Amino acid sequence: MNTSMNPTPADFASMFESSAAAGAMKEGQVIAATVLRIDNDSIVVDIGLKTEGRIPIKEFSLEDKQPAPGDIVDVYLDRIENALGEAVLSREKARREERWVKLERSFAKGEPVKGAISGRVKGGFTVDLGGVNAFLPGSQVDIRPVRDVGPLMGEVQPFAVLKLDRVRGNIVVSRRAILEESRAEQRAEIVSDMKEGDVRKGVVKNITDYGAFVDLGGIDGLLHVTDMSYKRINHPSQVVEVGQEVEVQIIKINPETQRISLGMKQLGSDPWDNISARYPSGARLKGIVTNITDYGAFVELEDGVEGLIHVSEMSWTKKNVHPGKLLSTTQEVEVEVLDVDSDKRRISLGLKQTMDNPWNAFIKEHPVGSEIEGEVRGITEFGLFVGLGPDLDGMVHINDISWDKPGDQAIEAFTKGDRVKAKVLDVDVDKERISLGIKQLSGDPIEAAGSGESGGIKRGSTVTCTVVEVTSGGLEVEFGTPPVKTFIRRSDLSRDRADQRPERFAVGDKVDAKVVTFDKASRRVSLSIKALEIAEEAEAVAQYGSADAGASLGDILGAALASSGSKGKAKAAPAAKGDAKSLDARGRLAGPQGSADDLKKIKGVGPAFEKKLNDAGIFHFWQIAALSEDQVSNLEEELAFQGRMERDDWKGQSEALMSEG
Repeated sequence: MNTSMNPTPADFASMFESSAAAGAMKEGQVIAATVLRIDNDSIVVDIGLKTEGRIPIKEFSLEDKQPAPGDIVDVYLDRIENALGEAVLSREKARREERWVKLERSFAKGEPVKGAISGRVKGGFTVDLGGVNAFLPGSQVDIRPVRDVGPLMGEVQPFAVLKLDRVRGNIVVSRRAILEESRAEQRAEIVSDMKEGDVRKGVVKNITDYGAFVDLGGIDGLLHVTDMSYKRINHPSQVVEVGQEVEVQIIKINPETQRISLGMKQLGSDPWDNISARYPSGARLKGIVTNITDYGAFVELEDGVEGLIHVSEMSWTKKNVHPGKLLSTTQEVEVEVLDVDSDKRRISLGLKQTMDNPWNAFIKEHPVGSEIEGEVRGITEFGLFVGLGPDLDGMVHINDISWDKPGDQAIEAFTKGDRVKAKVLDVDVDKERISLGIKQLSGDPIEAAGSGESGGIKRGSTVTCTVVEVTSGGLEVEFGTPPVKTFIRRSDLSRDRADQRPERFAVGDKVDAKVVTFDKASRRVSLSIKALEIAEEAEAVAQYGSADAGASLGDILGAALASSGSKGKAKAAPAAKGDAKSLDARGRLAGPQGSADDLKKIKGVGPAFEKKLNDAGIFHFWQIAALSEDQVSNLEEELAFQGRMERDDWKGQSEALMSEG
C-alpha cells in the first residue's frame, strides 16, 4: 500500500479486500493468523483486522516449537473487539476445537485416543486428552480394582472413548477396555497352547474366600477351594499363600470366556475310591469331629473322607438339642456307618447306634401288659406324659384314663408331679413311643358284663338295674359287677305314656329292663323297660293267645303270670288276638289270623319285603316280635335279607307297633 496521502486504485482494492475479509469473520471461529513479533509475555499476530491481536505466550507452551515472526498459526476468535478496540484471541481454545474434531473422528472410527490422568473427582478421575478433559470412572481404570492410582497419574496412555457429547462437553473414557482387548489377544494365544488335563506350574497371585487365582504365565486360572484338597477346608489360606509356586492341573477351559479352572487335589489319589468296601454299613469306627452345624456334626474318618452325623442320629432321647451341646470340635467319637453314597460322596453316620437303645431295654424289663409307676411330667389336651426313668416318657392317651368318664373330665383329676400307676399297652421301638393306660388296670366293665355268668349280657336279654340318678329326661342306672352305667330315656320307662314319668322312681330302686343295644366296640349299652314290657306281652300272646277264645290281653297275661307262679296283677292293655297254637316250629302261619298287619310300617320293609314275608308265613307284628334269634337268623337266610332284620331291629319295631295298636 502506498503510504502517501494519495492512494492509488490498487491500494483501494487491497483495502476493500481486507475490509470484506474482516466483515466475513465471526466470533467463535478458528482463523489463521500471522505472527508479527514476540514480546515479553505475549505474541502479536495479524488476523486482517484494523488492530493487531495479542495471545499470552503461555498458551504456546504445549507446542512442539515456539512460533517465529512470519509463521501462520490457528487461533480462536473469542471477540472481534474489546473495550480497548483489540481482538480477543486464544491459541488454547483453537487447539481445543481442533482436538474435538479429532476426538469425534476417533470416536466414529472406534479408535483409541491418548491422554493422561490429571486429577481425581467424585466417582473417578479426569483425563487430559490434549486440551480436552474427559471423565474416567473408577470401575474403568483397570480390569481389577486398583487401590493406588498414583503410579498412573500423568502417564500418557491410550484410552477408549465410551461416550462423547460435544454440545454438553461430556466425554467418558475407559482404560479397562484397552487392557481387556490387549489381554484377550494374549489370553487367546496362551489358551490355544493349553488343553484340559495338562499339569502346569504357576504362582498364587490373589486369595479370596472361594479360592485362589494362579498366574500360569500371562493368564490367570481359578483354583477353587473345593479343588484344593479332598479334606474339608474352611479357607484357601489354609493350603496356599500369595507368591507360592504351586503345581496344578487344568480341569476345564471355557473357550468363550477363556476362563480356566484349576485343581490341586486331582494330582493325588482320590480317597473316595472303593469307599463302600472300606466303610460297609454297620461298621463301627472312630473319628474326629471337624465341624458342627445346626443339622449335625461332620466327623473325619481319614484324610479327605468325612461323614455326617445327623442331629436325629445323635441321641435316643434328646431330640430338640443343638449338636453343639452333645459334641465339640476336635472330639474323638465312636460312630456307626449307616449309609455310603460314593456317587454323591456322602457317608451317613450314627452316634446313638453305638449306645444301648433305651426303648429295647424298656420293653425287656416291662413287656406289654405289665404295670409301671411314674411321675406325671406333663399334661396336654390329648393326654398325660408319665416319666419312666431319666430319659424315657410314656403317654396315657385321654381315652385311656377312665372307663366311665369322658377324657376331658378324667384328665382334670391329675396334676403335674402326681405319682400314677399304669399298664403298658404298646411299645413302638421304631417310632420311639410308649403307650400307657390307667383305666386298663381295672378292666373294662363292659367287657366283664358281656362275658359274665350265663353267657353275659347280650341284645334282647333282661338285666336288673339300680337307679343312681333321676333326671327329667330319664334314669341313670347301673348294673353288673363291676358296675356298668347307662341311661334309660324317658320314653323307654314304660309302655304306657302315663307311666313314662321319671319321678315314679327313686335313687336305689331296682328295675328290670331289656338290653336293646349292646356294642362292645363302641362300649354302648341301651336299656328299655318299655321294650321288656312289650316283649313279655308278645310272649304271652304267642303262648296263651287263641283266635277262637277271643280272650283279652289282660286275660292272656294273667294266665301267663299264673302259670309262671308270679304274683301281682297284670296291667290293662289294648286287646290283641293271636293263636299261637297255629304257629309251626319256625313261627310261621299258613294264613293271616283275621286281617294281616301292614308290615310296611316297619322301617326298612317295603312292598317287596312285605310280600316275601307273607309268602314265608309272616303276617302279623306279634309273629315277628315272638321270633327267637335262631328263627330270625333262619328267616333272614331264607329270604336273603342279609342281616337286615337285626340291623333295623324289626323285633323292637314290631313290639312298638303292637303297643301303638
